[in-house]
Amino acid sequence: MRTKLTVGNWKMNGGLADNAARLGGLAGGWKAPAGREIAVCAPFPYLAQVQSALAGSAVAWGAQDVSAHASGAYTGEVSAGMLAEFGCRYAIVGHSERRQLHGERDGTVAAKAKAALSAGLTPIVCVGETLAERDAGATESVVIRQLAAVADALGGDLGRIVLAYEPVWAIGTGRTASPAEAQAVHATLRARLAGAGARDVAVLYGGSVKAANAAALYAMPDVDGGLIGGASLDAKEFLAIALA
Repeated sequence: MRTKLTVGNWKMNGGLADNAARLGGLAGGWKAPAGREIAVCAPFPYLAQVQSALAGSAVAWGAQDVSAHASGAYTGEVSAGMLAEFGCRYAIVGHSERRQLHGERDGTVAAKAKAALSAGLTPIVCVGETLAERDAGATESVVIRQLAAVADALGGDLGRIVLAYEPVWAIGTGRTASPAEAQAVHATLRARLAGAGARDVAVLYGGSVKAANAAALYAMPDVDGGLIGGASLDAKEFLAIALA
């Protein structure tokens, strides 16, 4: 059985005092039960605080983005090497908010995933369709296209990523794909991964996941955990999701 991985994405939220309380709750409350792992991805300015607060705990941590470039004249960018230098494990790439608000294309996401792997980070690659695409019956073609760009760029290294399916229409809206709807897309992604020799890649679900619905989602055979947004800002709620 694949390990259940639950990753918190704080997005652009946090403050030193709030972070300290939240991280303390995670470090002290997570007992690392067999077959379960958790991680938090915080804004760049707080990564040093996260590193310090989680040192020696079973809670991993990561960044919410990473540059496709190793170094150079890219003002405001943060390279994978910089993150890896002080212990970052994960980097989210291709989140729908980056795709929508910053115009990131499939090729950019693939380049970021490759850069992360090159520095020893594990990229959490996000895929997902908009409501219009879902209503048009294009869900499968959209997520396969997004995954294919990464698969083509990584080749034999595809098995080193984490994949997250996040239907755009369910992010921050309170709407959630039903367990059956999530499973259908995850099964499609799993089949594509298997065809590339990467069947055991963890495939997470993201989109208004809460403690109340996590158990039903996590019970699906191809749902290997969650990428959690707003609910990850409450340590008790986040831990309850991770244990669902």
